[in-house]
Amino acid sequence: MSAGGKNGTAVNDHRLERLIFFSDAVIAIAITLLIIEIHPPHLQAGQNAWHALAELGPEFFGFALSFAVIGRFWVGHHSALGTMTAYDPRVLVPNMAFLMVIAFMPFATGFLSLNLGEEVPAIFYNVTLTALAVLNAWVIFVATDQAHEKGTPFPPHLRDLRARALSVIIASLLAVALAFVIPAISQIALFTIPLWRALLARLRSVAT
Repeated sequence: MSAGGKNGTAVNDHRLERLIFFSDAVIAIAITLLIIEIHPPHLQAGQNAWHALAELGPEFFGFALSFAVIGRFWVGHHSALGTMTAYDPRVLVPNMAFLMVIAFMPFATGFLSLNLGEEVPAIFYNVTLTALAVLNAWVIFVATDQAHEKGTPFPPHLRDLRARALSVIIASLLAVALAFVIPAISQIALFTIPLWRALLARLRSVAT
């Protein structure tokens, strides 16, 4: 990464590099903790091993769900910070808050997995997901604002990053609402993300 230095010379922006490396490390640790929280069954004499593994089904579900969720957030976060050419102090607070919720995800996942189908754990998980989506959007909007050259049309790829971030917020809020009705499968609302992206793109084209 580089930014313009004095006399127009380029200098390495180590602050931005460190921010990206630190963010990646926190996300990697959080995603690893998802599986560490699942303890292999200790088989008793005569106990059916397959049955013991099947009892861990809800925890495996939670692991797969949150692995996909965190992984997808990392893709958007990585893409957004990749558009920045220099460190921007405005991104520090939302990024740290985003990482805090990422680090909290293993707890929310465990609460959901051990109480799958219950209303409160589902609401708790989906609210955590919504908070993560909002903070992710904050990071992306700051990052893409820096990447956009003032006085020029907003590039389509930056608009798409923002639209994706907003669509995740909408889908997460829908998941919260569904948790009051069908908590066991409320996260199915996340599959509506492409629909919201398409709708936002349509509204943007109409507005322009």
